[in-house]
Amino acid sequence: MEKRWKRLEAPAEKVKQLQTALNINPVLCKILAQRGIDDFDQSKSFFRPQLDSLHDPHLMKDMEKAVERISAAIEKNEKILVFGDYDVDGTTSVASMYQFLCKLHNPSLIEFYIPHRYREGYGISKAGIDHAADNNFSLIVSLDCGIKSVDLIAYAATLGIDFIICDHHLPDEILPAAAAILNPKQPGCGYPYKELCGCGVGFKLITALAQRYGIHEDEYYCYLDLLATAIAADIVPITGENRVMAYFGLERINNHPSPGIKALVQLGGIQKKLSINNVVFVIAPRVNAAGRMDDAKKAVQLFIEKDYTRALELAELLHNDNSDRKEADSSITEEALAELKGSQLLQSCNSTVVYREHWHKGVVGIVASRLIETYYRPTVVLTRSGDVAAGSARSVTGFNLYEAIHACREYLLGYGGHFAAAGLTLLPENVEAFRQKFESVVTASIDPRLLIPEIVIDAEISFADIKPSFFNILKQMEPFGPENMRPVFIATRVSDTGYSKIAKELHLRFVLKQENITLTGIGFNMADKFELLKSGKPVDIVFTIDENEWNGETTLQLKMIDLRLSDTSPAAVN
Repeated sequence: MEKRWKRLEAPAEKVKQLQTALNINPVLCKILAQRGIDDFDQSKSFFRPQLDSLHDPHLMKDMEKAVERISAAIEKNEKILVFGDYDVDGTTSVASMYQFLCKLHNPSLIEFYIPHRYREGYGISKAGIDHAADNNFSLIVSLDCGIKSVDLIAYAATLGIDFIICDHHLPDEILPAAAAILNPKQPGCGYPYKELCGCGVGFKLITALAQRYGIHEDEYYCYLDLLATAIAADIVPITGENRVMAYFGLERINNHPSPGIKALVQLGGIQKKLSINNVVFVIAPRVNAAGRMDDAKKAVQLFIEKDYTRALELAELLHNDNSDRKEADSSITEEALAELKGSQLLQSCNSTVVYREHWHKGVVGIVASRLIETYYRPTVVLTRSGDVAAGSARSVTGFNLYEAIHACREYLLGYGGHFAAAGLTLLPENVEAFRQKFESVVTASIDPRLLIPEIVIDAEISFADIKPSFFNILKQMEPFGPENMRPVFIATRVSDTGYSKIAKELHLRFVLKQENITLTGIGFNMADKFELLKSGKPVDIVFTIDENEWNGETTLQLKMIDLRLSDTSPAAVN
């Protein structure tokens, strides 16, 4: 699939000022300027995160109300139910809050509750509230959900149950009548950082409670490994407070992880120091798989387990769920791709809608993302769920998927989501009508360029600049993630040395030179580009810089993302 190359720019004056202040390579200064870092002090905060730079939790609207309500519950020996969603953010939030409240309150008066993905659905559930009422809970602390549950929280009030909501999703105009709402995105909240995940909001409440009860920070910094896992998995911006908490959370994962995290790392087979990337692709899928394939309660049980041997047993259950998930997602992706490849009509569309009654509901969102890797366009994957067709939709960068689905609402029973992802239900007999309407809406509204994947390039670099000293500073920009992605570079007029080859019939192992400097690297699944290199013509390559460890030696290597002939590049790069 051809890709668009987009080069980022930065004001030359700002780059020059940073270079004077920091005395580092101008390429690095350009990247810092692109990321909103203007001067020495901001650079120092970026490169040397400090936990004492985290904001006072009392800056968050309703924080005092939340602390007072929990304090009252502790004084009156009320039962508290910690309620959270079934994904990584929800389960880590619940595990952190549950463990901390057990330090303040009688543990026999505290329980946690995770709704079942298929029986109860996303967020606050009536079944959960009824469980609280049946078991004499008078306070529910909800994490990573609740901000939209106006009716259910009103229902809880009729049963004498108060709610404290810790959420980070965008609120609707009408807010629930809760005892306290902690959400930096709600109107009137002056909290300086708006991009916390659900676990981050819960962590702020824990911090405020620790201050109220004079509890040492070590008693809640111990949850930073769970918090970093949530930040990584929930794909929130790695800026501001998130970056500080992710930085120290990763440090904890690598040096003093909780038994549950340690067990997941061991089962993931990771021997070296973990990065955010490892958390996203090794830890998070195993946690999410619990809710996708079975019951996410065991993820919380894993996170709160103190005994490592027992934690390994629980992690094994999640590992098995993940193996089942991978098998389901692989076979469904194969079936869906076969359907698309077997139809000229479906291949020529600007959107994808596929439906099979037997597909596993827990993986349709993952399958939608997989299909986009082959057919880069807005995608909906549906399966049968009881009497209805239900599924998930994923978008391509820059296209408002939610609006497109909203435009097809005449065929839907229900839908929800945001710009990039959505969920929907409809009657099976309406699937074909929805497919046609969705295709016409996408075709009429999408900019054709959005159907070509875009590679964002941070800066041009010469091979002569790619040295260990450069890479050492680059590494200090970690943890990488949204709004602080791993820098992508372009090197122009590069030549093959004749030593490049295809590895395992899939990958491109290359040895390239620019002027008198030679560098090696790999292009995963890029064997089809080998002929371009063999042509002997100069090429432009897009890549990230990484380390390669072999036989005890560490060298720098390039991880190629794309390449094209140099003489065709200028017109294609915007």
